[in-house]
Amino acid sequence: MDKINFFPSNFNVKNKKIILRLDLNVPIKDKIITDDTRILLCLPFVKELINKKAKIIILSHLGRPEGKKDSTLSLAPIYKYLKKNLQTNVYFYMGNFDDEVENKFSHLKEGEVILIENIRYFEEETNNDENFAKKLGSLGDIYINDAFSCSHRKQTSIHKITKFIDKSFAGPLLKKEIDAINLVIKNKKEPVTCIIGGSKISTKINVITSLIEKINNLIIVGAMANNFFIFKNLKVGKSLIENNSNEIIKKIYNKADKNNCEIIIPNDCLVGTNYKGEGKNKNLEQIEDNEIILDIGSNTINKIKRIIDQSKTVLWNGPAGYFENKNFLNGTISIAEAISKSTSEKRLISVVGGGDTLAAINNSKNELSFSHLSTAGGAFLEYLEGKDLPGLSVLK
Repeated sequence: MDKINFFPSNFNVKNKKIILRLDLNVPIKDKIITDDTRILLCLPFVKELINKKAKIIILSHLGRPEGKKDSTLSLAPIYKYLKKNLQTNVYFYMGNFDDEVENKFSHLKEGEVILIENIRYFEEETNNDENFAKKLGSLGDIYINDAFSCSHRKQTSIHKITKFIDKSFAGPLLKKEIDAINLVIKNKKEPVTCIIGGSKISTKINVITSLIEKINNLIIVGAMANNFFIFKNLKVGKSLIENNSNEIIKKIYNKADKNNCEIIIPNDCLVGTNYKGEGKNKNLEQIEDNEIILDIGSNTINKIKRIIDQSKTVLWNGPAGYFENKNFLNGTISIAEAISKSTSEKRLISVVGGGDTLAAINNSKNELSFSHLSTAGGAFLEYLEGKDLPGLSVLK
């Protein structure tokens, strides 16, 4: 496979117009940014380009406006944030991309920044439109994709734009993501443990079967585990399940047997009669028809901690329970703290990813430490699966 063309740190960008694709898709409520993690990760490279006297044109999306100008999905709060945190002139472009668009950016001076309004306001973005790509490409001399989390999408600002610009690179954040995932699937230290949670097994079947060939332990948590309980003829009450998953699970167990990968599922859990109340710790054989499994139990937590303690590499994607209710957050936080402790003591390489995982561990009162914290969701899983992502293939 061809190597990705990463941006060289000594590349001269003085007076060059850089089109920089970032992922500034942060949660915003009432025009206030509620979690600025993604922006904070992007800032060091933006500041580096400013110091090198580049002219920076930032492209990003927010949510899914589907080609319509939805004011609730405007990048205006992000523009204000950048204006406050970057020691330079920052402009906000809210216009259209007509034939004169190139002239509208001619005022940009060295070390200045223009943020373009939500690129998904234009339906041509999601259609990977050639003419739109040509207009975007005309704005810059160099294109840098530093949005790994969007690189599984065949969209204009990620994919086709590279056709209309002389030099295209992957940025340092993108490189960091790929290097981290490669620690699990290529340059790994064994034993390797993967903890996979979430609700649907069908969305993660490909990544699970791909990982089984490369890892030693696969721990299944979250609502996904309910399907494994049913496969083993255990009752799950009113718990969330996915229909017709037995064949998928049979395939997983067969592949695990062939590859000497141990599959671990919970042996006890926290149950409630609804999503809002408190929980009781029960063994799987004790679950009643009116109960819902909402977290892993204390015995399972201790077992997972022991496995983490014996591992050299851990990949974690997906919470262990219904973390939106703090009564069912303990499993997720316990996993996070066990991984963090081993990482801090330099005994473990840890890669943690997935939006829900990050949202859940943000509830921890302790400072947590991981080798790599990925803000990517779908791209993270597809790269783990071994897919050649469209946004990466054009940078090779």
